[in-house]
Amino acid sequence: MQKKKENPAVSETSATCSGLDAFLDYMTGQRKYSEHTCKAYRTDLSQFYDFLALHYGSKEWSDIDPGSVSVLDIRLFLGYLLREGMQPKSIARKLAAVKSFYSYLLETGAIRVSIPAQVTTPRFSKKVPGFLNEDQTVSLFEEVLVSPPPDSGSRKKDVLEEQFTLSRDRAMLEELYGCGLRISEVVGLEHEQVNLEQGFMRIRGKGNKERIVPLGTHASKALKNYFEVKRNFFRIKNKGYPEAAYVFVTKKGNGIYPVLVQRVTKKYLSAVTELEYKNPHVLRHSFATHMLNNGADLKSVSEMLGHTNLTTTEIYTHVTFGRVREVYERAHPRA
Repeated sequence: MQKKKENPAVSETSATCSGLDAFLDYMTGQRKYSEHTCKAYRTDLSQFYDFLALHYGSKEWSDIDPGSVSVLDIRLFLGYLLREGMQPKSIARKLAAVKSFYSYLLETGAIRVSIPAQVTTPRFSKKVPGFLNEDQTVSLFEEVLVSPPPDSGSRKKDVLEEQFTLSRDRAMLEELYGCGLRISEVVGLEHEQVNLEQGFMRIRGKGNKERIVPLGTHASKALKNYFEVKRNFFRIKNKGYPEAAYVFVTKKGNGIYPVLVQRVTKKYLSAVTELEYKNPHVLRHSFATHMLNNGADLKSVSEMLGHTNLTTTEIYTHVTFGRVREVYERAHPRA
């Protein structure tokens, strides 16, 4: 088989596999999966059935009976992905998509047994995420994200814009670190979700699942300051307050977007760390790591992060083992 044929492409004209569209509608409507996740599922399942079409010598997906797929077929698919240079983590994700689809087919009675469920998910080493140490975090918020010095040569409008931008960026980074939020959760955060008086936020996370996250003293203070500066900024500049329901907005009053959050985070993190990746997740990782280092239990941290199970959070226990070892050597008489 030629190399070109060994690379199944997701074809717009391929016949739809029986149940695929209904499955994706179910994931979106009933399970409340995001559009991004469902798009990834469609891509993964399309690649799987394109591979099977080549493997069986078929031209259309409709020729393939989902119930006839064997364990060997699935293992050949995984082997193909591995030969193509795909990382084990990505292969595991594609297998998870296939398993989810077949679980749906089983529940709806389209098949009698889910063969993919019998295939073991490939093991892959979990990469320890980058994070700031506590000194770097202090430097970020107490030295880098500080009020700009007064500049008598600047116009009033420029000073207002500078104050607005800095107060927004500080509040945004305080929420990422102080509450362990995802970038999508910061972008989509609305005023009605924030309760400054009682000190908590209602966060809508993956799968539209809601969780309650405490607002720390510094995060609350940063938000209050940002709200005050924002009101003043739009009152003077636009003769009114932005109509956007979102907490974090641009200078034009529109909701912020992921690229802006990434750019802002990289700008400020560059001043305190030499990590290769300086993205918003660094602050989320720092939140989890510092919480565990200072005695928080894994279950509580998992709930605050919005993880569906503890295994997702367990990666941070690898990061904090050095702290555990340090405590052991200091406390145990025969360490």
